[in-house]
Amino acid sequence: MAVQSPEPLAVPLDPRRYFERIGDQRTPVAAQDPVCLYLETTNRCNLLCTTCPRTYEELEPPSDMSWELFTSIIDQFPRIERVVLHGVGEPMMVAELPAMVRYIKARDAYALFNTNGTLMREKKSRELIEAGLDEMRISLDAADAETFALVRGRDLFDRIVRNVKAFVALKKEMGAESPRLSLWLTGLKETLVQLPDFIRLAHEIGVPEVHLQRLVYFDANPVGLARPESSLFERRDAEEGDYLLEAERVAAELGVFFDASGAAEPEASLTRMSGETPWSLCRRPWSLMYFTAHGRALPCCIAPFSMHGYQNFTLGNAKTTPLAEIWNGPAYQDFRAQLLSDAPPKACAGCGCRWSL
Repeated sequence: MAVQSPEPLAVPLDPRRYFERIGDQRTPVAAQDPVCLYLETTNRCNLLCTTCPRTYEELEPPSDMSWELFTSIIDQFPRIERVVLHGVGEPMMVAELPAMVRYIKARDAYALFNTNGTLMREKKSRELIEAGLDEMRISLDAADAETFALVRGRDLFDRIVRNVKAFVALKKEMGAESPRLSLWLTGLKETLVQLPDFIRLAHEIGVPEVHLQRLVYFDANPVGLARPESSLFERRDAEEGDYLLEAERVAAELGVFFDASGAAEPEASLTRMSGETPWSLCRRPWSLMYFTAHGRALPCCIAPFSMHGYQNFTLGNAKTTPLAEIWNGPAYQDFRAQLLSDAPPKACAGCGCRWSL
């Protein structure tokens, strides 16, 4: 029996909802508190992905976010609606992850994270389901072991597939509707050919959603597969366009929901935004805050992938400054003003030009 496509994305799942609230009323001073938090529960990882900056440089000293820092951030925004529990590390390495989910759910907020799927052991999987996790995104990036090793740096493809199958079975055993599961594939020249089979794999193992993730790469000194030559953005040929069309056909045939990061249509996610200043369409600095495991405030989850050196786009520190003061402090106001200008912050200069918003 074909897996049925889930209901259309609805609040609070669709990130566009948060952006729409802001509309065009964007000034250097944010008119409302953030509605979404990205909390880097750890910057440690057990893989060396060829598309990830932490593979090639130490962004910050290895650390998990302390329970004290985590609760302090959450408690300062009692009306937060959505909390994303990942950054540049692997959240399933964090012992307190189920307790963090439970803390978020006690505030009626939506809790989710991305995982590489290698550590989905039964005990922690059960704890996460019981804690009320709303959504888990598995970044698999390939439809076979050889391509997986090329992108992810280790031969763990079969283990992840087994883990996901076991998680699907555990949800069924527990009679749990959540967490919502999806598979993610980073769109590369090296992987797009696998997208139709990737959708078939999702259907086979019982995952009802597939998402195409944009590739973000440094402007200078690209590394690994995070480089212009691997990017599909504005670089697709006719054959690659056919892979997208075939993927959409397969998804429709199997009842698998298929879109791209940011809740965009796959084709749109790989197309340059119209206008001369596409980055100025971004609404993230008015709707969300991102904190590293050490409490450093960054503009969004894309910044670490787009520019070397956190010191170049740090907007505050949650360990030393109340979040309300960071949110509308001088650094944030200056960042927002630049984003609305013809001279955006360097971390944002490629947004809409070399990857989609």
